[in-house]
Amino acid sequence: MKCPFCGEDDTRVIDSRPADDNTSIRRRRHCDKCQKRFTTYEKVEVIPFMVIKKDMERQPYDRSKIEDGILRSFHKRQVSPEEMQNLVDRVESKIFGQERKEIPSSYIGELVMDELKELDAVAYVRFASIYREFKDVGTFMEEIKKIIDK
Repeated sequence: MKCPFCGEDDTRVIDSRPADDNTSIRRRRHCDKCQKRFTTYEKVEVIPFMVIKKDMERQPYDRSKIEDGILRSFHKRQVSPEEMQNLVDRVESKIFGQERKEIPSSYIGELVMDELKELDAVAYVRFASIYREFKDVGTFMEEIKKIIDK
């Protein structure tokens, strides 16, 4: 691994440990040339797949789109960044578990809503109102009643 400080090609691993709920490895490295330390992360490389949008357009999968939607849903809510990241990781794990080359965006949206429903009801309603394109207050109230009745 190349040192980000001096560009030396040869660096040593001085510590390795699991990270991100055992989905990656965090490595502390040391450069013998400049004597600086830095951290790298190793993750399994996943096969890229396409997301089929509602209008049947196909786009490459982009984790940041899920993160952005979840972040907006949790605006001013008492949920830690770690909890949000774990939620995205769980959704992504279920997506990759499908082992398909194309996944409908509706499937991804439902996975996100299932996870949000378990973690924070307000964030769930916020996400669902945009995802399901609620047209009026009545539709919005129906969704809230479903949560209350549980």
